[in-house]
Amino acid sequence: MLTNHLPRVTVAHLPTPLEPLPRLTAQIGGPELWVKRDDQTGLATGGNKARKLEFLVAEALQREADILITCGAQQSNHARQTAAAGARFGLDTMLVLRGEEPARMEGNLLLDHLLGAQIIWAGVDPPHEVASEIAQQLEAEGRRPYVVPYGGSNPVGASGYVAAMEELTAQCEKRGITFDHIVLASSSGGTQAGLVVAARATRFQGRVLGISIDLRVDELKAELSQLATATAAHLGLELALSPADFSVDDGYLGGGYGVVSDLERSAIETLARSEGLLLDPVYTGRAFGGLLDLLRDGGFQKHEKILFWHTGGTAALFGKPEVLPPS
Repeated sequence: MLTNHLPRVTVAHLPTPLEPLPRLTAQIGGPELWVKRDDQTGLATGGNKARKLEFLVAEALQREADILITCGAQQSNHARQTAAAGARFGLDTMLVLRGEEPARMEGNLLLDHLLGAQIIWAGVDPPHEVASEIAQQLEAEGRRPYVVPYGGSNPVGASGYVAAMEELTAQCEKRGITFDHIVLASSSGGTQAGLVVAARATRFQGRVLGISIDLRVDELKAELSQLATATAAHLGLELALSPADFSVDDGYLGGGYGVVSDLERSAIETLARSEGLLLDPVYTGRAFGGLLDLLRDGGFQKHEKILFWHTGGTAALFGKPEVLPPS
């Protein structure tokens, strides 16, 4: 295993299921669709951040931290799972969230409070800058903060998806399956960067396609290549990755981050009613909507096998009632 030498704690329910989507495959007439269920990682309703936090929290404990600090949007899945990991290991958690406090506590935000996190509203200031200032203040007071990066996406966190790709490889070998494409939501970059590092190291022959959630292709590819190269170095691998090594589609940004459109609504409804699976309105809803659109436009061959890597976020559904299709 590429990550066996790294410090790691256990918070995720692994391995997550690898499941076919037979009804939806039949509805669209092929290609063959599968899903990797990282919405089933556990840790306060699941999601991809649990894999990253296994390595990030281990590093925090190794440094004898007593408080985790991270930042995100109001309905951040990452913030919710960081709060859960903090509670699991007896660490205080401080979440710096974008904007102003809303009138109602719903979705992920409700869970943040339930998990005991202290929430700071950044207002018009960049949340990562506020988090950095708070960490400095806490250090001056004698605390030992550990700042978890946005989305858990640094070389330590991305290592979780290096391990995840090895997990998938073992599942595929056991079942005799080979995927031509892996499709996922890509934003802060840690998930896609980790998968691509492992894909290169294990000679995976398929394509890892990131549906961008909020960044244009050039910007996201640049960030992915830097993060992946740093992750490989963190693991002791001699890999240098360039932007050309990443597949990204930014054609589904719509009205911007977190703005729910017919694309997300249709994707959420389609998967719920065909396979009984729930997507979230920000990440997996947009990514799966992009996948369905690419399927309609002939972006894949009928004989191919496609894996959608479900990165979770179910709790965000309950903070965005606008995801419901018109009655």
